[in-house]
Amino acid sequence: MVSERSLAVLHAIVSDYVASNEPVGSKAIVDRHSFGVSAATIRNDMALLEEDELIAQTHTSSGRIPTDKGYRLYVDTLARIRPLTAAQRAAIERFLGESTDLEDVMARTVRLLAQLTNQVAVAQYPSLRRTVVRHIDLVALGEDRVLSVLILGSGVVEQQVAWLPASRVTDAWVHGLRQRIADAAVGSDVESAAAGVTELESTVEEWAQPDEIELVRRVLTVVSEQLQANRNERIAVAGAANLSRPGGEFAGSLPVVLEAIEEQVTLLRLFGELVHDGRDVSASIGRENEPYGLSQTSIIASNYEDGAAISKLGVLGPLRMDYASNIATVRAVARYLNRFLGEER
Repeated sequence: MVSERSLAVLHAIVSDYVASNEPVGSKAIVDRHSFGVSAATIRNDMALLEEDELIAQTHTSSGRIPTDKGYRLYVDTLARIRPLTAAQRAAIERFLGESTDLEDVMARTVRLLAQLTNQVAVAQYPSLRRTVVRHIDLVALGEDRVLSVLILGSGVVEQQVAWLPASRVTDAWVHGLRQRIADAAVGSDVESAAAGVTELESTVEEWAQPDEIELVRRVLTVVSEQLQANRNERIAVAGAANLSRPGGEFAGSLPVVLEAIEEQVTLLRLFGELVHDGRDVSASIGRENEPYGLSQTSIIASNYEDGAAISKLGVLGPLRMDYASNIATVRAVARYLNRFLGEER
């Protein structure tokens, strides 16, 4: 059991090390913090923290730095997270409030998080599997092209062109096919709509004219691709350049971290498995990320909601990060995203 003063010493070591990137000694703690005890007493507390593997000595006669375990205890015992200032909250609201659609708000969200925290920002797109298909339209763009327009209840608009053999497309033919596809998909969620279009494709020989089967299949393939794209889980990422800024701490592990960021499935799994334990913000630190090849990183994440769907956003960075500030920032952006998406529904 860590005593109250030893815990306070741990907090002092973490805050000083995050600020200076230098091992912290007992004299520095006495000089910078008001403990009201001697350096010898602080050294005793540091010895106990070292026995508990919460801090470590980088080399003989040096100060101490936090371990993964020390960072974990520090985060778990943060008594109070200082909220963002009114000006910071207003800046978040103004910047995200200028978003024009879902793609824009996700891009702005990760860009803002990366700027505010100087870390890599990650945001999982809202799960659209249960989002209703509001409208499907087909528009003839000449005799050899049909534009498929998909509009979801979340406001997502997808447009894709189907290329067809020349001299086969008429407005009447496009209208008839559009109505058949709409009957199978509009009003259903994306998952059910995709199944409906697949069913249409499997039975096309039963209802399409023989010389039109290939044309119909090409259009149905495009519509299926649009629906499939919105069934898949996606993430938005920004701030990867922060990993290699001067004074960065990844060194030889940087290629591994960059590869994990590029491999979005890894990040989706990691963020998806973060346990919140009733907290609105969670952290996964150091060795806790080892199964994902990210043992040199820390993750801070929070949930946000879009209707019944729950997604995550957060930041990824080195073990030596400003946890208190980053937790406050992630929490504030997640809360605003909740409100923004709620207003858009």
